[in-house]
Amino acid sequence: MITIFPAEKKLVATLLIFQLTAAFLSAAPTKHPNILFIGIDDLRPELNCYGATHIKSPNIDHLASEGVLFERAYCQWAVCMPSRASLLSGLRPDSFKGNAAAFRKIVPSVVTLPQHFKNHGYFTQSFGKIYHGSWKTAYVGDSFQDPVSWSEDRWASSPQYYFSPEGIAAAQKVFATANDRFLKKIERDPADPDQWKKYFVRGYATESPDVPDNVPADGALADAAIGKLRHFNAEGSKQPFFLAVGFMKPHLPFVAPKKYWDLYDPEKIPPVAVPNRPKGAPDFAVKAGANEVNQYLEKSQGLLSPERTRHLRHGYAACVSYIDAQVGRLLGELESLGLRENTIVVLWSDHGYKLGDFGSWAKHTNFELDTRVPLIISAPGYPRGERSNALVELVDLHPTLSELAGLPVHSGAEGESFADKIKAPSKTGKGAAFSQFPKGGFMGYTVRTATHRYTEWRSTKTKEIEARELYEYDESGVEKNNLAEDPAFKEEIGKLRSRLNEVFPP
Repeated sequence: MITIFPAEKKLVATLLIFQLTAAFLSAAPTKHPNILFIGIDDLRPELNCYGATHIKSPNIDHLASEGVLFERAYCQWAVCMPSRASLLSGLRPDSFKGNAAAFRKIVPSVVTLPQHFKNHGYFTQSFGKIYHGSWKTAYVGDSFQDPVSWSEDRWASSPQYYFSPEGIAAAQKVFATANDRFLKKIERDPADPDQWKKYFVRGYATESPDVPDNVPADGALADAAIGKLRHFNAEGSKQPFFLAVGFMKPHLPFVAPKKYWDLYDPEKIPPVAVPNRPKGAPDFAVKAGANEVNQYLEKSQGLLSPERTRHLRHGYAACVSYIDAQVGRLLGELESLGLRENTIVVLWSDHGYKLGDFGSWAKHTNFELDTRVPLIISAPGYPRGERSNALVELVDLHPTLSELAGLPVHSGAEGESFADKIKAPSKTGKGAAFSQFPKGGFMGYTVRTATHRYTEWRSTKTKEIEARELYEYDESGVEKNNLAEDPAFKEEIGKLRSRLNEVFPP
């Protein structure tokens, strides 16, 4: 029998604590986490994990089961360029005067989200559509990709959208005769029959080509991003990465490989739930009609027929499932390479979209369908399979990701970190989210709380208020009646207006 005296017991205990601490530290990550930043264009929360049970989105649903899904996330401007500029810069659109293409000239001190990570030792690169592009659709001669944000030049695929014989023939004809704003600057070369593939040619609004996933641009994009992940893994780099992968679909035209169209029975595509615009809404606040669909060959005057509407909604669903499959490929590769355990995955969309809702096919409003976006964040060591009802904004991602990655939060960022909502998803968070959108000489500023949305339309010249909107939400989550002139809501409007003026001074 060995006798251990009190002093020796203390020494043994100390050594044991030291050994356990050393073991814990050796098992912990030795560097800042990687970031896989997945953007999806025009994706409203039309996903199975968000309650759209008819949508086939198993890979994004699985990501939600590994992280925190935000039920109430909002963009700052419901159109691509300013929304993405706001997200990436960490600034609200008014800070760069709504001129997203010139945000660096207007705010010279800006440090973008990827630039901030690059400045702290990360390798940063974008694939596809992260910033918005130039008139050549962000693929050819692009001037808006902000090179200072990235360690390596952006990867971009061909903008070719059409792959069936009929779709190609139509696109070639459009290219040969078109004189719209996308094509009018092109000097056509008759000796180059494939020249049309280099530009954003608007042929048919839908197509279901029987081609492999990596023939359309988004599949090729997934291939390229996977190749970069494999490169990092093979190289054994100790440098963390910030890879931004931006998918174009489900943006129009609704083109996806045939097998994704075949996932859906056309007769079971749900009809438009809210075909009528909100009562009492100012005319200029609602963008009605076929809108973006009318930019393609199947033009329609006014509202689309039920059959045509169902077909377009079918195409949107097919595109969502196609992108879901590409997201699955990315996440699967991340897992198989052993990178997942030290990678934060963020999935977001730049804005919502109306699929015949309010009689419209577009974004471009301050309404819920346009400003609310899907947002899922899965971070190692944080809760899994949780949902948060906290109000958050895309402009908040700049400080949030910095905090999650252990970087200092950049002082110029105007958003508010919600990293604590990822640690504790039941937290309520801030009381409001803010968006804006211009129409005909007015800027509509809107504040969204848990129960209401209040919007003021201010003249861009006189700053006078032209119109007001107030909506109270029920379980449908859409605007139905403008209550701004109802005396019963005078006190509520006063509170909401005070909140609005804090962010958008009159």
